[in-house]
Amino acid sequence: MPRLDFWYEFASTYSYLTIHRVETLAQAAGVELRWRPFLLGPIFTAQGWMNSPFNIFPAKGRYMWRDLERNCAARGHPFTRPAGFPQNSVKAARLALAVGDAARPDFSREVFLAEFARGQVISDESVLAGILRDLDLPADLLEQAQSDPIRERLREETETARKLGLFGAPSFVTEDGELFWGDDRLEQALDWARRP
Repeated sequence: MPRLDFWYEFASTYSYLTIHRVETLAQAAGVELRWRPFLLGPIFTAQGWMNSPFNIFPAKGRYMWRDLERNCAARGHPFTRPAGFPQNSVKAARLALAVGDAARPDFSREVFLAEFARGQVISDESVLAGILRDLDLPADLLEQAQSDPIRERLREETETARKLGLFGAPSFVTEDGELFWGDDRLEQALDWARRP
């Protein structure tokens, strides 16, 4: 079965759009999906950006928020603009790695919903603990997520993303290394992934 790596950042608005449809479309296409959380902050910093480009360029930011509102309304997704943007996603990303491959999709969707549907702060451990509880996942995963091996794994994943040329999220990378960026490129990425 062909495989597609779905790279996402919990602070990414357009990744929020993707999480609602990526699994359904991948299953319909017969493509195995790997959920790969990473951090955009270090990648932006390496490019000389100390903030999200949506904050650095106000016109781009205004457009993004309106575009997100339109897309969420059209697709029937709840949307609440978070109080701060971008949110600190380090704890959530570490926890997404700690929960393991099987639980990662459900956990990740719930983090995005907490942030962009309910307006919660995803760096708040009580929010993350609530998600673990709602998914019947062990509470001690919060502690495991702070361990040196998980911290190192997130650093490694982020470095892998940088080496692959990722500069934004969501991004999709096929087994042959083809990179597609943005929610609007998901279908194209899936088509490429299943090419002979």
